[in-house]
Amino acid sequence: QVQLVESGGGLVQAGGSLRLSCAASGRIFSTYAMGWFRQAPGKEREFVAYISWSGDVTYHANSVKGRFTISRDNAKNTVYLQMNTLKPEDTAVYYCAAANKPRIGAWGRLDEYAYWGQGTQVTVRS
Repeated sequence: QVQLVESGGGLVQAGGSLRLSCAASGRIFSTYAMGWFRQAPGKEREFVAYISWSGDVTYHANSVKGRFTISRDNAKNTVYLQMNTLKPEDTAVYYCAAANKPRIGAWGRLDEYAYWGQGTQVTVRS
């Protein structure tokens, strides 16, 4: 079992920055690939970013590429999402998730992730 707790959300003006954190406890965190997803009101949950268990491989959704960066610190059992140049359309609840050996190329699929946090709200005002 892996428990995930997100933090760092809040209200920010367009163009601003936030850094989300996801603290993990339970089974060996370093063996899990991690992802960030988000869900805006009335919309489906969507993929934002992925990082492999070692941190060597990352992927970012096209909508956030160049603005968001996923990273992890296995010594601290924490994964981060640095969000820069925020836009109003980035407003959503952000979730972190853990996947044990996700299938190659499936890092964007919700069903690849067995464990999910409760989410943290990010609101970007224009």
